[in-house]
Amino acid sequence: MKIGLIGLGIMGYRIAANLAKAGKLNVVFDRTQDKMEKFVKEYKVAKSSTTKELVESSDVIITMLADDNAVKSVVEPLTPLMKGKILIDMSTISPTLSISLARKIENSGGLMYDAPVIGTSTFVEQKKLVVLVGGPKDKFDVVYDIAKETASAVVYMGSNGMGLYAKLVNNLLLGSYIAAVAEAYNFGVRAGLDPQQIANILTTLSSARSPTTELKAPKLLKEDYSTQFATKHMSKDLEIISREAQNLKVITPISSLALQLYKMAEALGYSEADFISIVEVFKRLSPKT
Repeated sequence: MKIGLIGLGIMGYRIAANLAKAGKLNVVFDRTQDKMEKFVKEYKVAKSSTTKELVESSDVIITMLADDNAVKSVVEPLTPLMKGKILIDMSTISPTLSISLARKIENSGGLMYDAPVIGTSTFVEQKKLVVLVGGPKDKFDVVYDIAKETASAVVYMGSNGMGLYAKLVNNLLLGSYIAAVAEAYNFGVRAGLDPQQIANILTTLSSARSPTTELKAPKLLKEDYSTQFATKHMSKDLEIISREAQNLKVITPISSLALQLYKMAEALGYSEADFISIVEVFKRLSPKT
């Protein structure tokens, strides 16, 4: 079985590295030639000059792309080539779009799985991602056998789109939670508390402590906004949630407010920075005393 991967971004590069080390990656493609050349040189896999070439030479195709537009522009033209092949899309995109693409691939004689991940680039390097899978149950074992090389858990969530809905549940909570963590941290600092003591509350003493605060509190202390998960990606995910909520006719007031705060962070220049940089919204927009 030949496996190809499209998309060597922050997450895709590291996922591809884990697969290559496990002997489960044959070929890669990225539109940024330098990035692709670096990967090929480091991990001794083949490269494709086009996505079409990669699909034609692969039995299983993995995509890890930025957003709806990227996935649609890459996957839709490839659907006629998918007979007898499996597409595993690990991107976080709209479930509605993913279901539509899955139907087109099914009509061409192939299968598609949505397999978004929970975890940052650090989790990829530690092989501690959680992969949430939606798609036909009968070939889940193929997805599992590949995804396990970069994850601590690979969970079947149901039919096409269910992996993505599950990921959005996580990111609705995560985006809202980090906004609240940043607000609480800034509140404590402005009150005169020692920032180290605030971090201790967030990571050790609070009943609301979590692995996320353990990961992000040190970044708050150091004002370290090096990217584990970019602000622009959290904004994108919350926008997807807002659209899907309209389709489902459910209210999402808390995540809708969080979205506006991340948009403010982007307006302040933190689009590419880690999403904990949302704390700068609270710092900069709080009136000076």
